[in-house]
Amino acid sequence: MKKQIFTAGLLVIRNRKLLLAFSNNKQCYYLPGGKIDEQETPEAALCREIAEELNCELTSQDFTYYTHITALAYGESDGLIMEQECYLPKNEINATASAEVGDLKFFTLDEYLQQAATAPGAVMILQKLKEDNLID
Repeated sequence: MKKQIFTAGLLVIRNRKLLLAFSNNKQCYYLPGGKIDEQETPEAALCREIAEELNCELTSQDFTYYTHITALAYGESDGLIMEQECYLPKNEINATASAEVGDLKFFTLDEYLQQAATAPGAVMILQKLKEDNLID
């Protein structure tokens, strides 16, 4: 049986680019958000993770469901599969990097693919956003 990790991510788009957070631990830009704890809803996990990573307080009323992606979890061994619920914020997000996030940067798909390390899930969501004409 394949091992899975369930996560939630926030899709902050500005000037037709997607906001990604640089993980100090994994040395890669990835979608802001993170693991859904046991007994936690994806929306509650997203609010908690965004507060931790982006120093931004959200409620489940502040975003809307966009899509689900399934991808190999970046930086994990044994072919761990990431199942991620992705949400779009309803309003402008004023994010600042927390201690665990080294940097925040907006990317087009092509700009992200030029990075030294890329997370499969981030590539997947960037491709979908580009197909849906939300980013360049």
